[in-house]
Amino acid sequence: MKEGIHPNYRDICFVDLSNGFKFVTRSCANTKEMTKMDDGRELPLYKLDTSSESHPFYTGTQKSVDNMGGRVERFRNKYGKTAAK
Repeated sequence: MKEGIHPNYRDICFVDLSNGFKFVTRSCANTKEMTKMDDGRELPLYKLDTSSESHPFYTGTQKSVDNMGGRVERFRNKYGKTAAK
C-alpha cells in the first residue's frame, strides 16, 4: 500500500442528538470533537440528527401514505365539490 493516500479509518462514536443514543463503529468521517466512552476510551465524536433509534421508519411510528390519500385525490376532495361553470 502507498503511504499517505488512504483515509484515516478508525473507531468513531456517533451520537443521535434527538435522543442521546450513542454507538461506536469504524469510519473515515472527519471530526473535530472528542468524547470519553464508558470503557475509558477517548474517541472522535460525530453528531447525527437522526439514527435508527429515532427515525420513524425504524421505530414504527411512520404514517402510512395509503391512509392519507394521494395529491390528486386530496385536490379533488378539496376543490371537486364546487361545480365548474
